[in-house]
Amino acid sequence: MGVSIVVSMAIPVIIVALIVFLVVGIRNNQTTGGEEMIKNVFIYLVLFATLMMTIGGSVGAFMALADIIAPTPYYQSFEDFKRGNGGAVKSENSGGTQKYSDEELKNQYDLMIVAEKERQASRATNSLIKSFGWIVIPFPVFMYFQKRITKKEEEVIN
Repeated sequence: MGVSIVVSMAIPVIIVALIVFLVVGIRNNQTTGGEEMIKNVFIYLVLFATLMMTIGGSVGAFMALADIIAPTPYYQSFEDFKRGNGGAVKSENSGGTQKYSDEELKNQYDLMIVAEKERQASRATNSLIKSFGWIVIPFPVFMYFQKRITKKEEEVIN
């Protein structure tokens, strides 16, 4: 969820940056170099977008690891569970019904807590894998375009 917030915040920033770069580029290079300016703007926007994706993925991965290491405690107390399931009945072989004992309800409560912790760990692991996708996929693109910028700067210096 945190990654989607970062991405949704980055989109308007990218659009505004693109417009600003284009306006500045057109004013400064009205006669020559307009095509080169557009290429540079594109490269910097790709660098910015991929960097934001990688940072968002890193934050998401950290949050998922935190959920795995220290999961949120289960909040329903045994008394609340007992009140909610106190009227539950089990059927007997003789056809009659009988209420669950406190010991049986406590066992059900403990099993429910274990199942909830497993479910939370499973969700956190799934989130961790998705967050690594937000790191692994855009990072090579970032590195490729970063090398292009470095090569251009070296060509200008030489």
